[in-house]
Amino acid sequence: MSLKVSKNVGIDLENISKNVFNVSKVINMLKRKVDLVLENWKNNKDRYPLIIKGARQIGKTTSIRQFAKKNYQNLVELNFIRNPEYIQAFENTSNPKDIIMTLSLLNPDFNFIPGETLLFIDEIQKYPNAATSLKFFYEQHEYDVICSGSLLGIKYKKISSISVGYKTDYTMYSLDFEEFLWAKGYTENQIEYIYKFMKELKPLPEILFNKLNDLFKQYIYCGGMPAIVDRFITQDNFSGVFEMQKQIYLDYEEDITNYVEGLDTARVLNVYRHITSQLAKDNHKYQITKLGHGARFRDYRGCEEWLKDAGIVNLAYNVMDLTLPLKGNEIDNNLRMYYGDTSFLVASVDDESKKDFVQNGNFDIYSGALFENLVAESLVKQGYKDLFFYKNESSTIELDFLIRIKNEIVPIEVKAKRGKAVSLNKILENKILNYGIKLSMNNVGFEKNIFTFPYFLAFLLKRFFEENEIIQW
Repeated sequence: MSLKVSKNVGIDLENISKNVFNVSKVINMLKRKVDLVLENWKNNKDRYPLIIKGARQIGKTTSIRQFAKKNYQNLVELNFIRNPEYIQAFENTSNPKDIIMTLSLLNPDFNFIPGETLLFIDEIQKYPNAATSLKFFYEQHEYDVICSGSLLGIKYKKISSISVGYKTDYTMYSLDFEEFLWAKGYTENQIEYIYKFMKELKPLPEILFNKLNDLFKQYIYCGGMPAIVDRFITQDNFSGVFEMQKQIYLDYEEDITNYVEGLDTARVLNVYRHITSQLAKDNHKYQITKLGHGARFRDYRGCEEWLKDAGIVNLAYNVMDLTLPLKGNEIDNNLRMYYGDTSFLVASVDDESKKDFVQNGNFDIYSGALFENLVAESLVKQGYKDLFFYKNESSTIELDFLIRIKNEIVPIEVKAKRGKAVSLNKILENKILNYGIKLSMNNVGFEKNIFTFPYFLAFLLKRFFEENEIIQW
């Protein structure tokens, strides 16, 4: 197994400082990947109403407002939680003309100009039936419509069934490391320059490796919640950052209390509050029996999926064997649960661990769970929404993550420290799988069919394999 890569991309080491480290300190607005999605949507003449899903406080509303400011003469924003009276406009009709007439009567400041107005329905999960009108807004084609809402995943099945065939979906997440680099002032050209080393499987120069490693450590401390990133960038220090993380962690607890339907709220909260302690175990396995005396899997069934649908956690399931398809091959009650944003793990660790983490830079807290959480988060944000891992019955081989690349299963071993990927080596030596990935503190490399990448390049994994042709000898 080898990798065919382009060799026509030169790397000018003499220009590293000029090309990579001259960074503007002026940050006006966080650049997000959803910005391009919104632009492409706007440029599509036959665009459907857009629904942006995602967890709380990840920047959906801010991004949509900024987009509207640049592209429309008027923005009509409806927030069903802050202004529940606007729900009346959708209760007895799906006709856009009737809806707009009612809204203009409820708020005379609303200005509807065909072709120049964006109707932004925020917190649509408060009244999912409003999605009935999306079909008719599309057919009338006078006003563009974007819908958004926190915990939209919970209500989305109803919203989807109502508006099937007449909507475009996009799932938004907190900032990944690339967006964090943008926030720090790095340009796409500079990130492209970094990617060339990865593409050619060439080690990064030490000065560049150390710089990116330092930036990634800042990202670990900070996390990807935009309000926290903005504060860190603005003040250029971590003052108040950990307090903000803790508050958002508690805000999510409140959401669970307010929004759980069809399940026992106390049980969902119990699962949420035990994520960190379960990750602290050596095997990182989430075990319902550890939640309390007499706790049984059947009593908690659905709690983990609720948290996943809400965008709060990512789930990885143990597969029975290393064959495709991975989906459907998983063991139902054998899973690992990771936070959707690693800042939640930082916010929830015990005081001694946090002190060791912050003061001593010990990133190996909780048996490497921090790095596993970072990798899980990165994979999901790249589009690997279903996560899997492998552990054989004798526990002699353990692969932290499995991804599919075309018709290949690609194992990923996460190393909190520098060292050999023992399980990965066994799998490849026995010809069970063809090649694998080791993510660690090591530089870029390729040896014995193992791709080695530093953690700070994990956000480029999907692109790397999409742009490089894998061929068998």
